[in-house]
Amino acid sequence: MERFPNTGQPDWDWWGRLWPTPGETLREVGVTPGDSLAAVGCGNGYFALPAARITAPEPVYALDLDEDLLGELERLATQHAIENVVPVQGDARNLPESLPERVDTVLVANTLHGVSDPQRFVEGAFEVLRPGGRFLVVNWHDRPRSETTILDEPRGPPTERRMAPAETRAVVAAAADVTRTRRVELPPYHYALSFQR
Repeated sequence: MERFPNTGQPDWDWWGRLWPTPGETLREVGVTPGDSLAAVGCGNGYFALPAARITAPEPVYALDLDEDLLGELERLATQHAIENVVPVQGDARNLPESLPERVDTVLVANTLHGVSDPQRFVEGAFEVLRPGGRFLVVNWHDRPRSETTILDEPRGPPTERRMAPAETRAVVAAAADVTRTRRVELPPYHYALSFQR
């Protein structure tokens, strides 16, 4: 299986320019202590590792297709003495088969725009959520790529793949029963939506 289009692992230097304090960003969007979490399309752990510090001792299942990125995540977790990250090599399109248990939170950061069948993907995400659990989506705003520059270069997915908050809401609403939705702005280029099961 191939990765979702336009969802490769960014360089840590410019990733850090966008998210200088990823732990604070995660708390702002709804990651809470004591909740288990699945970080879907986690790459080398830019969000999965700080999420594990927040949720400890509960696990963070860091799921990605790329074995090399998961190996890097494991090295970083060891280096920083983070013991509750569980790397999972698997396909997000088969989330219920990839995770060993249901979780309180599913986090999808900068990935939903690349999913070819987003309704099926969201259905799978809600299937692995415990009752009352949250589906968190972090997405690029639907601005032209030429306007989302980091280190003086356009970054992020192609303009035509970006999803407005209303489009993201519509995709989730078509696939799952949601009891509550909350939106958080993440300047300069992102937003987050939290959908509660």
